[in-house]
Amino acid sequence: MTNVRELTLEEKASLLSGKDFWTTKNIGRAGVPSIMMTDGPHGLRKQTGSSDNLGINDSIPATCFPPAVGLGSAFDPDLAEKVGVALGVESAIEDVSVLLGPGVNIKRSPLCGRNFEYFSEDPHHAGVVATGMVRGMQSQTVGASLKHFAANNQETDRMRVSADVDPRPLREIYFRAFERVVKNAQPWTVMCSYNKVNGTYASEHPWLLTDVLRDDWGFEGLVVSDWGAVNDRVKGVAAGLDLEMPSSGGVTDAQIVDAVRRGDLDEALVDRAAQRVLDLVEKSGHREKPDDPLDVDAHHALAREAATRSVVLLKNEGSLLPLSEGQDIALIGEFARTPRYQGGGSSHINPTRVDTALDSFTRAAGDRVSFAPGFTFDGEPSESLRAEAVEAARSSDVAVLFLGLPDAAESEGFDRTTIDLPADQIELLDEVVEANPRTVVVLSNGGVVSLPFADTVPAIVEGWLLGQAGGSAVVDILTGASDPSGRLSETIPHRLEDNPSFGNFPGELGHVRYGEGIHVGYRWYDKRGLDVAFPFGHGLTYTEFEYGEPAVRVNGQGDIDVSVGVTNVGPRDGREVVQVYIGRDESAVDRSPRELKAFSSVEIASGQTRFVTLTVDRSDLAYWDIRVDRFVVEGGTYRVEVGASSRDIRGEASVSIDGDDPDVELTRESSLGEVLAHPKAGPAARQRLAEFMGNPEADDAEQKSESEPGTDPVSEGPAGDEPMDLDMMIASFPVGRLVSFGVPQDKVDELIELARS
Repeated sequence: MTNVRELTLEEKASLLSGKDFWTTKNIGRAGVPSIMMTDGPHGLRKQTGSSDNLGINDSIPATCFPPAVGLGSAFDPDLAEKVGVALGVESAIEDVSVLLGPGVNIKRSPLCGRNFEYFSEDPHHAGVVATGMVRGMQSQTVGASLKHFAANNQETDRMRVSADVDPRPLREIYFRAFERVVKNAQPWTVMCSYNKVNGTYASEHPWLLTDVLRDDWGFEGLVVSDWGAVNDRVKGVAAGLDLEMPSSGGVTDAQIVDAVRRGDLDEALVDRAAQRVLDLVEKSGHREKPDDPLDVDAHHALAREAATRSVVLLKNEGSLLPLSEGQDIALIGEFARTPRYQGGGSSHINPTRVDTALDSFTRAAGDRVSFAPGFTFDGEPSESLRAEAVEAARSSDVAVLFLGLPDAAESEGFDRTTIDLPADQIELLDEVVEANPRTVVVLSNGGVVSLPFADTVPAIVEGWLLGQAGGSAVVDILTGASDPSGRLSETIPHRLEDNPSFGNFPGELGHVRYGEGIHVGYRWYDKRGLDVAFPFGHGLTYTEFEYGEPAVRVNGQGDIDVSVGVTNVGPRDGREVVQVYIGRDESAVDRSPRELKAFSSVEIASGQTRFVTLTVDRSDLAYWDIRVDRFVVEGGTYRVEVGASSRDIRGEASVSIDGDDPDVELTRESSLGEVLAHPKAGPAARQRLAEFMGNPEADDAEQKSESEPGTDPVSEGPAGDEPMDLDMMIASFPVGRLVSFGVPQDKVDELIELARS
């Protein structure tokens, strides 16, 4: 293994940027090879031939697995790990050392053009699923690149915009998925984002890249820039950005050398970054290229399994699904013939094959299936196509209508401006339902769409973007060959205006304010009691599950073990996603009514009961205390809810948790209430304060205040005026201002010191 001390300054600096668009630099003299990084995250996008300047050349065929918008709906880190293993195998076959993914940015707004690459609106869910994927990839000695760190939640002005986020939401919502993956899976690399975070570019943010990522979380790997994210390379090196991608043509390498020679950059920081590059290269050297070629059929089968598990059955009125044998079926909508199975931009995969719903349905039902495109992807209305589709619906037993967003509607690089489906598709839907009320809607979309027809259409299937096997997967669900088991990892609102980011997205004049704070996604809708089309965690099956009463206990590690019996009382085997939410009714800080803290996807045969045990980590109960800049677990009673969605709670229990001492430093600006509430010094401070106020019965003041209303020693004004409400007035009074009411300054200082002791 090459040591950084063996290299010249110029050689060390050369390691800190790419050789070309996809590879790192080699140093022949020192035996340092070049390694390749390439796009993911739901498939391998390795360019054919040499790298071009923009990285947009055609790529080799690879398996296109469901993007994160689909895979996240499976609620299953084990499935994500299986997909990760397959991604690692395909990367190893092609001698790719690092696959750029997964992305764990939170779905703050349904308008984000890149939401199809992200798992969830919930940080716990995103972190758990992504941890499985990273473990799978790296089991094949292929590095993951966890991205995009941090607060990269929009495409509008993404290269410059400042995400202005308060400490609590930054830590509790936008960091937590990254933190979980780093601590539990140690990705080889973390990719910094384009944007600024509270005014400083992520690529040159020492607090972000060093204080938080490395010092707080213990990250051991390399920080790589998003492609083109570097603003000031010298500042980036000092901040903790190790590798700039792609190549700068040597320009930034020279800047680093010049800065060191001028004394503006410590050479030890260059050594630190260069050694991390060498460490990454050394890890890659342990990978053995598989002897056998890619098993295309096996990986396609896995893609089909993952896609089937990703489908969410939103509604199934009158058990219209699964479709019955012998029915005449009208397939309507161009998506049935020309599927949209992935998003646009850097993650666009060249699939090994593509299943269509039309072909799969024809194989399953033969001549009982008819097809009418109904519309075109350009949005221009076609009366002849619509008339043909309506007639097909009228003459069939069931109409299956494929609707969705065309490629041009959502992609990396721009945000949507609406969550509505194209108008011509809605008009077609209205006429089809009128012609045949037995209509099933199947959706293809990378981001949430509004569903104004939710009350009028009997069956709705959210098909997301499902990868290359999505067509056959959807048919498996519709025909009942597979039981639907996907759950919504993001809320579907009635209107865009209901979304928490509305009015604060995508910002203005170079800034976007995260004004909703911690109340992102279902946290917002539940906090405000807003009606939604379909809630977070929702998804139906073709069977039915009943829950027993949950049993809750605090284990020896201080974590919460939650056990519940789940019985399949329906007619067929199925899979239930058991979800555990935690809430706290009385708190010193603002909280959402409930937060997802554990989940498990469980197969249960018809008539059987499975006892499911889930563990909520004590650390996941903590809130970010802005007074002490750390996570604090608040002591007291917590509500433990077990259910099938955030609004389908099947059982509830409570548990008492011992809290952390936040150890808040008390000053003259501290309120009297904070001093008196101090766990150790509070009682003594109360008595001493009573003495200061001239109460002759201070010795038994504490006992009186507990038993007799209105006899609290501080419930009267200093001059014996009318009694004051302790909670509303005195409790919020800064102790330093007691001097204005006759308390000597030295006595105030004594009171503060007493509270500090």
